[in-house]
Amino acid sequence: MNKNELEITLSTLIQHFFCRRLITQRNASPQTIASYRDTFRLLFHYAQKKMKKAPAALQFEDLDADFVLRFLDYLEQERGNCERTRNIRLAAIRSFLRYVSYRLPGSLSTIQEVLAIPLKRFDRPSLEFLQREEVEAIITAPDKTTFSGHRDFVMFMTLYNTGARVSEIIRLRVSDVCLESKASILIHGKGRKQRAVPLWKSTQRHLKMWLLRLKSDSHEPFFPSRCGRPLSRSGVEYRLRLAVNKAAERFPSLEKRKVSPHTFRHTTAMHLLQSGVDITVIALWLGHESPITTHLYVEADLSMKEKALRKLQDPSLKSLRYQASDSILSFLESL
Repeated sequence: MNKNELEITLSTLIQHFFCRRLITQRNASPQTIASYRDTFRLLFHYAQKKMKKAPAALQFEDLDADFVLRFLDYLEQERGNCERTRNIRLAAIRSFLRYVSYRLPGSLSTIQEVLAIPLKRFDRPSLEFLQREEVEAIITAPDKTTFSGHRDFVMFMTLYNTGARVSEIIRLRVSDVCLESKASILIHGKGRKQRAVPLWKSTQRHLKMWLLRLKSDSHEPFFPSRCGRPLSRSGVEYRLRLAVNKAAERFPSLEKRKVSPHTFRHTTAMHLLQSGVDITVIALWLGHESPITTHLYVEADLSMKEKALRKLQDPSLKSLRYQASDSILSFLESL
């Protein structure tokens, strides 16, 4: 590492990575920047805890492969993060190190060791979705006489109607909602992509009533907190958990289930699919980049598979019993 490289501090590299690379050069979305920011917040807090160094005192050499591996283990073992979250954090670190490789060529060996850390493979869990009566019970659970309850009722209905991600719902503005003859919601999705989703008549009616109560400027959040600010992801999850607990009084099947805002998204997709909507239309509805992603819902729908199976006639084959012809094979067959 030459003298010029020694003068570049880790703090400078981090600032240049966010301001120059992500914001100026790549024009990264606010969601990407927030995800990367959270990764390095966790990384620096972990370093301060384990190495007794303030973040500003860290050197780039401190971020070697051993340290990064220990950090990833900490995410899984102490914070309880799943493999998917671990991989997201590692991807952010990799992106930073690829940028640093151009600034600090003398540190390539250290960088390559970290870049060689593989993403962890994981089992893809089966898609959880709700039955129609369960969804309706959750949507109608909040107390609509209160501001928060009325908001939750309309928000849950909108989640089910649109299949939106929780990040898309909390970013929704008053100006994104069109309640004229062709009622729809403009959703700002991943990768700066926008999509318009039509609304049921019932959703349109309840959104109009909520808008009268809201009386907000067009740029204000459509589902604000009591302070007028956008709800947080954890805030939506908390309000949904309250509604699920109340709905479980009517439907005990909900008691042991983990219902998240994303469960509503899966439920919307499954109900559209079961109603005969083409999979490519569902992909557009959910904002999937490819119908291949949407195909997971076909794989998860056991009832559709059973209907397909009933269209085939059972093969009429006689059962045959295998007779081993060797003592060793006979022994293996008996196990």
